[in-house]
Amino acid sequence: MTHYFQFLSHQLKGWPQQNYYLFFFSLGCQVMTLVSSPITWLTVLTFIGTTLGVLCVLAINAAKSVNGFLGVVSAFCFIVTGYAAKNYLSIFEQVAYVATLDIPVLLSASWNVNMASKIRRFTGKSWAIAVASTVVVYLVAGWGIGTFTDDPRPWVDAISFAISLSAGVICFLRFNNQYVWWIASGLAQMVLWFISFRQGSATLAMFINSSIYLLNDVLAFTISPWYNQKERQRVMKQEAAYAASLEQAD
Repeated sequence: MTHYFQFLSHQLKGWPQQNYYLFFFSLGCQVMTLVSSPITWLTVLTFIGTTLGVLCVLAINAAKSVNGFLGVVSAFCFIVTGYAAKNYLSIFEQVAYVATLDIPVLLSASWNVNMASKIRRFTGKSWAIAVASTVVVYLVAGWGIGTFTDDPRPWVDAISFAISLSAGVICFLRFNNQYVWWIASGLAQMVLWFISFRQGSATLAMFINSSIYLLNDVLAFTISPWYNQKERQRVMKQEAAYAASLEQAD
């Protein structure tokens, strides 16, 4: 257990500086949002979820597998927030994240080891499958949630869910093309939570959180190991040195 917490601590280190800047910018925005409105259990839970959620996506950006631990905790917070707003597909979205991004990281030793060395790219066939799957999930989810629930925004909810689910699966398979989907997901979630806020179903914190996610996704194309070869080599050396230090300690 001690080694595991040491591992989590290590995974929070060595990120590109821009990631840390974005986190503290996000934290400041969320604190201002929290204190500018009546503080309730829901706004506090949303604050915790958004803070850990930003750390989670920044960890993925930095190819650090601490996202598993952060993702499970933030997902619980977002599930409660989504239920309160009646954005039911956002609940399934978080469950999908836990299944595709968090549980594998927590349970699979091989998935955790030197993530940066396992990054892949789409082929033409992969692009076609990913796009087609996203469209199918959107149509099925939009119809299902609109037919069987009182979700007031079924098709907006569905597009956010479909893109985010596809992005999670693509990330799990370690394709860097995930960030095309993450950018689309960020835009869709901003629309969903802004409409929810305007209709009185959610706090502004979720819209701000989605905008921070979008900034992180754009940033990934420049400094993330998923795209930046120099940064990838640096992270691989860092992880190799850490693994060697653990072997010596044992």
